[in-house]
Order: sequence, then C-alpha cells, then structure tokens
Amino acid sequence: MPLSNMLDLDTLNAVTLIRLEEKPGRSISSSPAVADGRIAPVPYNDMNRECLTVVVPAYNEAQTLPLLHLRIVAALNTLPELDGRLLYVDDGSNDRTWDIIEALVVNDTRVGGIKLSRNFGKEIAITAGLDNTPFGAVLLLDADGQDPPELIPQFVARWRAGYDNVYGTRLERQGEGLIKRFLAASFYRMIGRLSPTPIPTDTGDFRLLSPRALQALRQIRERHRFMKGLFGWVGFRQIALPYRREPRLSGRSKFTFWRLWNFALEGITSFSTAPLRVTTYLGLITAVFAFGYGVWIVLKALILGDRVPGWPTMMTVILLLGGVQLIALGLIGEYLGRLYDESKRRPLYFIDTAAGIAECHPQQIIDGKIPQNTASIVDCEQQ
Repeated sequence: MPLSNMLDLDTLNAVTLIRLEEKPGRSISSSPAVADGRIAPVPYNDMNRECLTVVVPAYNEAQTLPLLHLRIVAALNTLPELDGRLLYVDDGSNDRTWDIIEALVVNDTRVGGIKLSRNFGKEIAITAGLDNTPFGAVLLLDADGQDPPELIPQFVARWRAGYDNVYGTRLERQGEGLIKRFLAASFYRMIGRLSPTPIPTDTGDFRLLSPRALQALRQIRERHRFMKGLFGWVGFRQIALPYRREPRLSGRSKFTFWRLWNFALEGITSFSTAPLRVTTYLGLITAVFAFGYGVWIVLKALILGDRVPGWPTMMTVILLLGGVQLIALGLIGEYLGRLYDESKRRPLYFIDTAAGIAECHPQQIIDGKIPQNTASIVDCEQQ
C-alpha cells in the first residue's frame, strides 16, 4: 500500500485502542533478543531511484506520533521520485507508543518499527535506528514534532547537491524557557571551543546522512555516545540548513535539568580532554601561589618579626587545596569510569520486537565492524 493511502488521524487513534493481530503478508515478529541488531541489506532493483529512510526514535510519545506520522508522509509524498521509508524506534516506552507503531506498520508496507528491550536512552535509540536502516540515506527526526518534517525536501535537495551530512541549525527554540536556551547555547559554544572535532552550535539530531556517512557511523561502537559529536567526527561534506524549531506537539520534554547536565558532561568527556588539562593548570597555579605565599610568610616573620596568623589562614588554605584535589579526582574518575565501561564490551542494545521489517534479518556486529559477507548497503545515491 503506498504512503499516500494512509489512515486519517481519528481512525489511527481508534485503531490503536484495540489489540492488533498479525496479518498475512505483513508480519509482526517477536523474536529472541538480538544484540546490536543490524538489518541485512534489502534487495533493491530500481537503481535509478534514490532511497531515504526517516528514522524516528520515540520514548513515551503516543500522543504525538499519529499527527507526526501524517506530516512525514505528506512531506515524502512531495518527492514521488524518492523511495521513502519510515523506521520508528521505541526506546522502551511504557505508554501506547508501540501500539501506535504497530498500527502504522500494519497499514503501510513502507513503515517499520523496532522495540528495544528497555529504555537505553536517546543516543542508543538513534544508534539502533541507524543500524537497522535497510538501505540508502537516512534522515533523523525527533518524535516530539519540534523538528518540522516539512523541511525534508530541502534536506534532500542538499543531499542531491553532493553533501553527505545535512544538519539542521536552530534559529529559534520555541517552547523552551529562557534559562534552558541560555544553558544550551553556552554548552554548544563551550564544547565547540574545547573539542578538536568541529561541532556546530545550535544543532541537534535533525539531519540527513548519505549512505557512506551512515556506513561510517555504523562502525563506531563506543558505549558513551555523544551523537552530535560523532556526526561531525566522521567528516565528509557537511552543510547547515537553518530552521525555526517548533513547540512540542504534546506533553513535556523528557530532558530534565539533571539529564541535560549529564548529557553535557557526556559530550565534554567524550570529545575533549580539556577538563584534565585545566585541572593540571589549576594545580600548577595553586602550587605556585602556595610557594609564593610560603616565602612571603617566612620573610615577614624573619624581617618584621610578625607572628603568622594561625587557624583561619591554615584552614582556608587546607580547604582550598582539598577542594581542588577532589575536583581533579572527580574528573579523573569520570574518564576512568568511561574506560571501564568500554572495556566490558557489552552490546549497545537489545531488540525485543521488530515489526514490518521481517524481510530483513538482524545480524550481529563482529568486533565493532560490519561483516564482510553482508556486502554493502545498497548505494542509491545515483545522480
């Protein structure tokens, strides 16, 4: 059934209220957990058409998915020469997100969905979507509706112009408070200065990746994943697409200030060793200051005969040095903890259920590399 022959919003919401049954020729599989599941390439005969899969990671977005889906479909329908597909990734939601994804899959042959075994976080959900994209280019889109799907044709136009990474740059962040906007802007500017990898400011996950950029990202299997940095690290030709970010379609953001703090810490420690260098400089400055102050106290006692003030000065110095040492140890601990996590080499995620993609067979990653016997993802970048 083509993309244009879809359910309207009211009907779709009604469908998700009942238990969906497996339909002939359109299977919904529930298989044993697959570690780092990667879909094998789908045979594709029409090599004259370009291929694009829209990947939408979702966590408790049951209220937003129906309307967002209709908007994505409408955008893809403006590109009839493009073979467009959709892949939804349920990141362990505890609402009816997966029921809605099943409804979308059953009613359209170009829609697929995977459900992770638990909530692994947005970065891992994005990785699962990239791993399980059957072929061609991929466009990442948030499930909250803040990234307008109507811009898909503009992303495709820049991809056709020869760019491998077309990323959206936010001109405005509607629906976000002043403090959050200030902190976000400060973070991106800070990491842009600290990291040797170029990370554009005011840029999220809303982007289009060419097949070769996608294949490069698939080979990066580190656990602590700051995707915005990884997108820039792989290189290739990149270009910005400015846009105005819209308010959420429904609900509230899942990112609390604490989660945003951890996200910022993840980004800085994943793409910069500057914090360690700063603590080294801070320790050096403190040592020089302490040495100079000690010389001053000795000279003052010998020449002027002044008695050195006692407890207040000593306690102040001890607390200052102790605080600096604890900060340095904390930073070292953050980096060592990441090394420990990487050394365990656990799978990044497990797939609980796959829907609409039964024709594709998950395969495991071997030592973080794409197995050679899978050939390569079909490159539909035929210009």
